[in-house]
Amino acid sequence: MNQDMKLMVSMMIISGVFIFSNCSSSKKNVVTTMDVSKNELSALLQQYPLYFDSIVKRKDELNAQVIYTRIDRKRNGKAAFTDYYFNVDDNNYFYPASTVKFPVAILALQKLNELSIPGLDKNTTMITETEEDWQTAVYNDPNSPDGRPTIAGYIKKILLVSDNDAFNRLYEFLGQEYINTSLHKMGYEGVQIIHRLDVSFNEEQNRKTNPVRFYDSSGRLIYEKPGERSGLVYAQRNTKLGKGYMSGNKLINEPFDFSKKNRLSLTDLHAILRSIMFPGNVPASKRFDLTAADYDFLHKYMSMFPRESKFPFYDSSEYNDTYAKHFMYGSDKVKMEPGIRIFNKTGTAYGFLIDLSYVADFTHDIEFILVAAISCNSDGIYNDDKYDYDTTGYPFFKHLGRVVYDHELKRERKYKPDLSSLRFDYSE
Repeated sequence: MNQDMKLMVSMMIISGVFIFSNCSSSKKNVVTTMDVSKNELSALLQQYPLYFDSIVKRKDELNAQVIYTRIDRKRNGKAAFTDYYFNVDDNNYFYPASTVKFPVAILALQKLNELSIPGLDKNTTMITETEEDWQTAVYNDPNSPDGRPTIAGYIKKILLVSDNDAFNRLYEFLGQEYINTSLHKMGYEGVQIIHRLDVSFNEEQNRKTNPVRFYDSSGRLIYEKPGERSGLVYAQRNTKLGKGYMSGNKLINEPFDFSKKNRLSLTDLHAILRSIMFPGNVPASKRFDLTAADYDFLHKYMSMFPRESKFPFYDSSEYNDTYAKHFMYGSDKVKMEPGIRIFNKTGTAYGFLIDLSYVADFTHDIEFILVAAISCNSDGIYNDDKYDYDTTGYPFFKHLGRVVYDHELKRERKYKPDLSSLRFDYSE
């Protein structure tokens, strides 16, 4: 890209115009083009001012960021991607919440493959021990078929209902250094996954991870990872947002400091999702070390309805079919249309709402990727449990997903996708 084009693209990003990403077309198996003048998503949003005008006008205040990927198949079935961006800026921080669980779940499978120890796999018994009085141990899992805690069980809980403890156990298995250095080596240099979730640990405690042991069915120890302290040196940030925060019952009238919180940009989340859904269509450097069975496992539980799971069991009155499927459904508790499966991971915390989704309609043979983040904190106060998810976040995601889906439903395709590899027996 020449300097004039770079300047034009930069100006368009700043102004909030949707643009197509310019990926390197020289990379093997990646099909890219660039079309700045014609943008389907921008046109779609303009057609529905009732849904999107306020979001577009307040895009910076809401830190609303969107990436929409149109997928076209070639004659040989390879996917060609056209990416459209709205207000995406990796320097505009949003708290990634539970979306950090997605790469950690992937890395847990990768780590097992790297260890390559006979008898050690995602279904091997995993016992978490302690070395510090603030750490907690895990010796059994009452939600598994036989009471054994396993990597597979933890990943299922993460993908089905975004279980925080399951994430913490995988964080402890991998360690802070492995998580971050692995992602940095793949080109995700801005990633910082540096703390557990839903527990009040300080920076030093989050550097320390529990001892973990794996046993075979006869009780024989196959692999042991001792407790570790991470020496990770990560880029320092000065990330302060809002105008105040609650500490206990007291309002502190100063911005909330996110400098020591997890960081994961929308562009990185989008790239990670694409690499999992289309491993053959991304450069080798962006591909995780996974087997075909690993991909099937991830795809199945990314798209499964919680009620379809026997172990763990989830009550359908609490975990409906559209639970955490915010694109197209928002917070609606309804049944998903027949033939549609959404392969996704969401995050919701501190007023931030994030969703990364690959949507497949098996009835009409359509597919697309949609990822977005938005801040739902109009009063600028954090930790007060007064967020605008219901009035701003969920409606925006619902309408965004529905408008893109309806557009995809009408869009002509030269070659229909073969989605048969994403059909699963969810009866387990």
